[in-house]
Amino acid sequence: MTLVEDVSRAITEAMKTKAQQRLVALRMLKAALMNREIERGRALDENESRQVVSALVKQRRDSIEQFVRGGRRDLADKEAAEIVILEGYLPPAVDHADLERAVDAAVTSTGASSPKDMGRVMKAVMAELAGKTVDGKLVNELVKRKLGTS
Repeated sequence: MTLVEDVSRAITEAMKTKAQQRLVALRMLKAALMNREIERGRALDENESRQVVSALVKQRRDSIEQFVRGGRRDLADKEAAEIVILEGYLPPAVDHADLERAVDAAVTSTGASSPKDMGRVMKAVMAELAGKTVDGKLVNELVKRKLGTS
């Protein structure tokens, strides 16, 4: 079953149970998936679908930061609730120890020694962890720390 079909089924269930918050988040997810399919002109594969969900989660996290800075805790809480729903459609996040190992391996394999090599290391880490849920900001911070640019 594709992610769009899974989300459609979840929308039906949310309507039956009158779970309004979940329904709103699922409809937004389905719309984003359908829009991407239209852009591509074909059905999305699983990896592309995951990228759409990841992008939506990232947007929500950015929004939370903005809402907290603006003193709108109510909107930040709404976005956080949507993140929980969206993350249900992503594989589990990579734990911190595995992330550290991936960064160490990438620094070693690329021969990185200075901040100028950060792009190569980031690319290697993200390639190694492809298909898993990874927070790019956290990877960026770890790479900076390893290369001595804090």
